[in-house]
Amino acid sequence: MSHLKLDLHGIFNKGNAIESELNRVIGDAVAKKIDVVEIIPGKGSGQLKKRVLRFLDQKHIKALYRRLEKDDKNFGRVFVHF
Repeated sequence: MSHLKLDLHGIFNKGNAIESELNRVIGDAVAKKIDVVEIIPGKGSGQLKKRVLRFLDQKHIKALYRRLEKDDKNFGRVFVHF
């Protein structure tokens, strides 16, 4: 199973960088036929995770993946399955 990881800890306060990194990792996953992308927004206030989920909920992005999984054991992780 192929897997990509995107850790957003370093850019949590840089709006444009977050969008472009999310776009990049989703594009990479599609291009390379990756099975799962792990996105780590971190635990914090939950604002970054909400932003990630809003990004993933956009119609044109949603069409690219099969399902989302929020990690039950670790609030600060989201898995995107392709």
